[in-house]
Amino acid sequence: MTGRTTGLTPPEGATAPVRHPDAPAPGKSLGVHYDQCFGCGDQPGGLGLIARAGEGVSVAAEFTVRSGHQGAPGLAHGGVLAAALDETLGALNWLQRVITVTGRLETDFVRPVPVGTELHLEARVTAVHGRKVYCSATGRIGAPDGPVAVRAQALFIEVRVDHFIENGRAEEIDAALADPDQVKVARAFEVNP
Repeated sequence: MTGRTTGLTPPEGATAPVRHPDAPAPGKSLGVHYDQCFGCGDQPGGLGLIARAGEGVSVAAEFTVRSGHQGAPGLAHGGVLAAALDETLGALNWLQRVITVTGRLETDFVRPVPVGTELHLEARVTAVHGRKVYCSATGRIGAPDGPVAVRAQALFIEVRVDHFIENGRAEEIDAALADPDQVKVARAFEVNP
């Protein structure tokens, strides 16, 4: 994964990522960013992904591939695996305290992932250039040091909360904004395409 022809290589002048001083401590659960999220929310058929803050600007996450996540008999659907990578990468912005959306996600499927597998994901920001946030992620089978099953490089773009308000469905936007818990309001809009 060189990213040379895909725009996933940070340009000259890109800077190292900076962890926000108020970011959760390493090892702390990041919790659900939005209860209706397919990736981290408690949705039927969703991933139920659990993410924790890592060192620097990194996160670790896990999810178990269930029967409803199949593509081929007994194996995870590639789109589900890409969604898990995207969700894990998207959690990185909570450590920087920026709102981002996925601009590009390039995924390599290295080996099949059977139903029942606990997939361990690790993501990190590699560089920042203006509104562009460059990241990478790896998913491993069975343990944080297990065999690599999937990898990704991504480009996230920093946006304002208006991006969600202007493009989302009014019913969900209004409900999220009406929550009295302002941290939940901020987290609901932290990442999405």
